[in-house]
Amino acid sequence: MYSLNVRDHIMIAHSFQGQIFGPAQRLHGATYIVDLTFRREALDADGLVVDIGLASHSLKRVLEALNFRNLDDEPDFSGKNTTTEFMAREIFDRMVAELRAGALGPGAQGVNVISVTLHESHIAWASYEGPV
Repeated sequence: MYSLNVRDHIMIAHSFQGQIFGPAQRLHGATYIVDLTFRREALDADGLVVDIGLASHSLKRVLEALNFRNLDDEPDFSGKNTTTEFMAREIFDRMVAELRAGALGPGAQGVNVISVTLHESHIAWASYEGPV
């Protein structure tokens, strides 16, 4: 299995509902380093997993919709705990939509797995991986 990774970051604010979250129930900020990995069985005709420039641009576009936002104010997240795990899946879903819309170019059609990892700090991170 071949893979290609691109990286970016976002800064968000949010709060959580539930005693399990302790002080994180109050509004707080997070800066995530976002790793996006594309996987496929065979390289495309150009010897690529996916065009790295298009992948970077697409990830940046997806993250722009979240960057510098208070997620508590976003209608899409109403009533949801926007945990690191939850946000990894959210970014995954948005990247799959980008892929299906052709934003990653025709060579990306061979990608069969995407993984999104959000690094919350140097000691904690969460991922979501799934088929495309």
